[in-house]
Amino acid sequence: MIKRLQRKFIAIAMGSLFLILLVILSGVNGVTFYQMNQNADSLLHLLAENEGRFPDSAPLPPPKKDSGSRIPMTEETPFETRYFLARTDEAGAVIQVDTGHIAAVDYAQAKEYAQTVLDGGSQSGYLNQYKYLAAEKEYGTLILFLDRGTQLQSSFSLLVLSGIIALATLAVMFLLITLLSRRAIRPVMESVEKQKRFITDASHEIKTPLAIICANAEVLEMTEGASEWTESIQNQVRRMNGLVQGLLTLSRLDEDQVRLVFADFVLSDVVEQTVQPFEALAQSQGKRLSISIAPGLSMKGEEDGIRQAVSILLDNAVKYALPGSRIDVILDKQGKYARFEVENACDPVPENLTALFDRFYRADASRSRDSGGYGIGLSVAKAVVEAHKGRICARKTGENTVCFQILLPL
Repeated sequence: MIKRLQRKFIAIAMGSLFLILLVILSGVNGVTFYQMNQNADSLLHLLAENEGRFPDSAPLPPPKKDSGSRIPMTEETPFETRYFLARTDEAGAVIQVDTGHIAAVDYAQAKEYAQTVLDGGSQSGYLNQYKYLAAEKEYGTLILFLDRGTQLQSSFSLLVLSGIIALATLAVMFLLITLLSRRAIRPVMESVEKQKRFITDASHEIKTPLAIICANAEVLEMTEGASEWTESIQNQVRRMNGLVQGLLTLSRLDEDQVRLVFADFVLSDVVEQTVQPFEALAQSQGKRLSISIAPGLSMKGEEDGIRQAVSILLDNAVKYALPGSRIDVILDKQGKYARFEVENACDPVPENLTALFDRFYRADASRSRDSGGYGIGLSVAKAVVEAHKGRICARKTGENTVCFQILLPL
């Protein structure tokens, strides 16, 4: 449990850090690209207002307010800017191309770019590395193309570099959080350890008086004869012994240091052997077991623990199944898992089936007491199954039918 808590702490911390870095990187790169795009729009609108030329006067006049310009122009701007343009008539035919301000594009390429923009019908956007703007004029359309290759490459380099830095930061933080996580959850670890120690010590201490009470009750039966009082004492001692054993099992399975002894065994044989005693018990209560067990299913695990989990589900089914009803017991193969199911009719079906696996939970407290339950059996079954990397669940399969399912890796 401590390891699960530690992993969850690391996952939450790393997830939070990842989200923060993602927001920062998205903001920085987004603002950079936005500013680059605004600068390009400023230059294109300025060129469009001056028929594809920069103004000759110095200093350059600021662009009009409605031109979309965001940056001031300087005397060096015309020499730093690489662009080309094309003019079309009202019919959309290219009548003039100017490539005098760029060396990477010739007349044919410029005309092809212009025709592509005309066919697309968009007023502005990107075509490869060129930001373009189509401005309506008296003679037709002026199409301007601004070379943004250097700026796009810089933006991409910034994105890659910031991504590498972010990944390095995540790696370093993962190591630090992993090393410091045990210190962060140390108070919780100490509390859990004290709780486990209390359960273990209290369970062992309770065993002694229970044994004495049971022995005294047996002596009374031998000397005074059996009575309803001695029988009640024996029943309650058995209940308490079961509770103590369940608590010890849970405490043992919660210990991360305790390693279950796994070995190969035939699951089909274990289930069949466990089911047999419950057939007679169910029949004595007017209920019937329908058993379907696939032969030859094997797994690696702790045989006694699996036997206990199967027994708990069967015991619950026999206790709470409606009189005269049928209890279906199925063991088969489902992909890489062995599927064990126990389905029975009961009334009423608990609304919160997930809560049935909580410790000391009772869907019907009075009925549980009458049947000898104490709300810990399903918790033990869940702990055993999870210790074998399996899954256990309960679901409603009919109006008055509930099915408990265990999936165990083969």
